[in-house]
Amino acid sequence: MKTRKKRCVWCGSDPLYVSYHDDEWGVPVHDDRRLFEFLVLEGAQAGLSWLTILKKRENYRKAFDNFDLERIARYGPRDITRLLHDPGIVRNRLKVEAAIRNAQGVLSIRDEYGTLDTFLWRYVDGFPVQNARKGMSDLPAKTKESDQISKDLKKRGFNFVGSTICYAFMQAVGMVNDHVTGCFRYKEIARNRPPINR
Repeated sequence: MKTRKKRCVWCGSDPLYVSYHDDEWGVPVHDDRRLFEFLVLEGAQAGLSWLTILKKRENYRKAFDNFDLERIARYGPRDITRLLHDPGIVRNRLKVEAAIRNAQGVLSIRDEYGTLDTFLWRYVDGFPVQNARKGMSDLPAKTKESDQISKDLKKRGFNFVGSTICYAFMQAVGMVNDHVTGCFRYKEIARNRPPINR
C-alpha cells in the first residue's frame, strides 16, 4: 500500500497548488527574472488567494513579456491600458503600475549591486534560513528581515512590498525554509541548501 506524502496543510488538494508546494515553494531562486516574477505575483496577491494568482501565472507571463525587466521598465500609458483590459491578470491599476515602477527599481538595484539576487540574498547572508515550524500557527506573517527588505524597497520607490508581502516572497523563493517539520519537503530542502554564488 502506497503511503501518502505528508505536506503543509495550506496547499490543500488542488493539483496546481500541490505541484507548486512540491516543486517550487521554498526552493532557493537566484535568477533575477524569476525573483522579479515572484515579486510581481506576491504584490498581485494582496487581498486575494495565492491559488487565484497561480491560476493566472501563465497569463501574467504572456501579459508582462515573460517578466523581462528592461521591457517592463519602459512600459507606458498604452501598456497600462492593455494590461487593465487583460482578463487573464488582476486588473488593478495600482498593482499594474507598481509592477512597472518595481521593474524600474530593480534596474536601479542592478546598477548598484550587479544583480537583484545579490541585493536580496544579503538579508539572509546568502544562505536559506532553516526554520523548524511544527504547524501553521507557528508561521509568522513577517520577520525582522522582511521588515528591513520592505523598508529598503519602499525607500527605493517600490510599491506593494509591505513586510507581509516580503515575507511571503522570502518563503516562495527559498530565502527561508518554512515547510513544517512533518512535511516531506522540509528535510529535502534543508538537505539541499546551496550557498549563494558570488
